[in-house]
Amino acid sequence: MKFHSSFFTSVLLAAGTLVLAPGCNKSTQTGSTATDPANEIVIGEVGSLTGNEATFGTSTRDGIRLAIEQINQSGGIQNKKLRVVTMDNQGKPEEAATAVTKLITQDRVIAILGEVASSRSLAMAPIAQTNKVPMVTPSSTNPKVTQVGDYIFRVCFIDPFQGSVMAKFAHGTLKVKKAAILRDVKNDYSVGLANFFTETFKKLGGEVVVDQSYSAGDVDFKSQLTSIKTKEPEAIFVPGYYTEVGLIARQARELGIKAPLLGGDGWDSAKLTEIGGKALEGSYFSNHYSPDDTSEHVQKFIAAYKAKFGGVPDGLAAMGYDAAMVLADAMKRAKTLEKDDIREALANTKDFQGVTGRITIDHDRNAVKPAVVLEVKSGGFAYKETINPS
Repeated sequence: MKFHSSFFTSVLLAAGTLVLAPGCNKSTQTGSTATDPANEIVIGEVGSLTGNEATFGTSTRDGIRLAIEQINQSGGIQNKKLRVVTMDNQGKPEEAATAVTKLITQDRVIAILGEVASSRSLAMAPIAQTNKVPMVTPSSTNPKVTQVGDYIFRVCFIDPFQGSVMAKFAHGTLKVKKAAILRDVKNDYSVGLANFFTETFKKLGGEVVVDQSYSAGDVDFKSQLTSIKTKEPEAIFVPGYYTEVGLIARQARELGIKAPLLGGDGWDSAKLTEIGGKALEGSYFSNHYSPDDTSEHVQKFIAAYKAKFGGVPDGLAAMGYDAAMVLADAMKRAKTLEKDDIREALANTKDFQGVTGRITIDHDRNAVKPAVVLEVKSGGFAYKETINPS
């Protein structure tokens, strides 16, 4: 998910000094209630619990909470209980940097879970790297995130794979020959996905007939859509976030555009169909998992999540769960609970059975795993197909 580069330089300065800036972060704690630090392991989580993408943060938090509860019920890690200190960054990179600084300097966490959006993970990663605190992002897909350093990991696929997945799906499954692009020019997640989709789609013999852009926060897309309509594409790739995608879908249908919309994991929110309604029917997006998966592992997770939170988990919840479980697995395998040993164990993760697939961490600390394509159908998301890495 997205990355804005304008904040990156200031974060590097913060990483070196670790001065805690004033902010509005609020923390909550999940897991052990032990008061003796010798009997608990404290890890941190940073997420967007409020703000424009709050559903991403709350779903991820709930997935992590479920994982921590199950880990502690099964005996914890090396006879110690896990406790998670969760901080809200309000969807702002500067607040994410402040939050991770506090978790490291004041709460003395030995590992970090987060963030969802790549912009905020990139604000956090230099600080975690400088202090040699392992950081595992559940779903930041921009390749730059793990390039920050050897203490930064992810359990999701990256944008080059996700972009190629949707290009292959469009060309191979939908038989699309002419596609249009509508990208968020201020969002590197969106720009990157659009570029990777275009590259693969052209290699497959397809044609991108028009490439239009908008900026996050826009509400009127009719000018771009009118231009797209004149080119008569068979599909429109809109790799943005649910907040704008829903509006784009409604306005496209109002203009008489019938071509399906295609997107990435930034669509994954129940708010998508609340905003877009029937205008999104028959559109498709790539994601990390599908609740339609009938495997025992996935269905056990869904049942436990429903029992605790009362609803079906989305892809962000599944990724949060997997991130916490991969971290716990590494802690169990680590020689000690020192940060360096946890980092080494994370790097050696192979074929971990997660809810979102088997996870292997490659030499760039990225997860090698499949993606699923979901169809917006009857107001929900229906499984369409799985596409594996080459």
